[in-house]
Amino acid sequence: MEIAGFGVEEWLNVWEKSATYDIAQSTVSSMTMHEVLNLDGENGQSFYQMLDEQKMNYGWIEGSPEFKEEVAKLYDHVAPENILQTNGATGANHLALYSLIEPGDHVISEYPSYQQLYDIPKSLGAEVDFWHIKEDADWYPDIDELKALIRPDTKMICLNNANNPTGTLLSREFLEQVVEIAKSVGAYVLVDEVYLPLDHPENFASIIDLYDKGIATNSLSKTYSIPGIRVGWTATNTELADIFRKYRDYTMICAGIFNDLMAVHVLRHKDQVLARNKKIVLNNLQILKDWVDSEPRVSVVLPQAVSTSFVKFDIPEDTEAFCVRLLQEEGVLLVPGNRFDMPGHARLGYCTDEATLREGLKRLSKFLKQY
Repeated sequence: MEIAGFGVEEWLNVWEKSATYDIAQSTVSSMTMHEVLNLDGENGQSFYQMLDEQKMNYGWIEGSPEFKEEVAKLYDHVAPENILQTNGATGANHLALYSLIEPGDHVISEYPSYQQLYDIPKSLGAEVDFWHIKEDADWYPDIDELKALIRPDTKMICLNNANNPTGTLLSREFLEQVVEIAKSVGAYVLVDEVYLPLDHPENFASIIDLYDKGIATNSLSKTYSIPGIRVGWTATNTELADIFRKYRDYTMICAGIFNDLMAVHVLRHKDQVLARNKKIVLNNLQILKDWVDSEPRVSVVLPQAVSTSFVKFDIPEDTEAFCVRLLQEEGVLLVPGNRFDMPGHARLGYCTDEATLREGLKRLSKFLKQY
């Protein structure tokens, strides 16, 4: 099986540990163990008591009943038994694609977006058509282009909502149009939903609540600020959950006991986590906006209160070379747009802690003055 290198991950694997000011990541400022365990105001006493009582054997194969119940509450129409725990959203995306895509299938993938959503289908032998997002349309794709791409044999449409790297959220109304097109040929719609908008969340609609053949993937890594436990999930109808179970047995036995307990703890206190993160996102989004307004060589289509943004540079230099020099000379890390096949841009993860963001932007401004 041939597969392209994963551009973003290859970049971060080489460079992220050498950064002093990491403004490349797409997680809302990760919580410390102290912060997580204090969500209940008990300094982790009840959590550690539960943990002390657990044998360190294999955990629940599909995720504990408590985990499945808490995740199901995030949707309008998903039964707990149709939630399958995975190794992050990357594991969830892989499970869905591995379970359904065969050689010769036709797949339509939003592009650019998270690279799994088009290069895994390609590696499985599918014919993949790109549905391009457009900067002059606030990074939306054109619904008429999807109508032109759809075929009677289209197996799946793959989306990333909100989009990585741009942070653009596809509205309920737009997704309903996508669903009608998918229904016309019986195609699945897979949506990676790890970036929940933290302002006006009512504008977000999960694909599984709009379409019976929708596949929602998600995790606690981005919006919920605990990527370190590597817990994600698929949310589907019963038929798909049963298909996924067979393939899941070949890719993942279970998450760890600790990971599952921590996931349940965070989900039970999700209102507090989301309130914390909304404050971070809206505060830092204003800092980003003010900075862009002051920088003549930078522009951006502002994200919709999700944790990633995609800035555009007006510079006479290859973006990747620029980002390497920026890191080496100023200690500031971005992800160059080349890694999303979008040169001239860079992913700027503005939802780190405020001090890191301000200093990183200050140093980036200093670096841009060379032009």
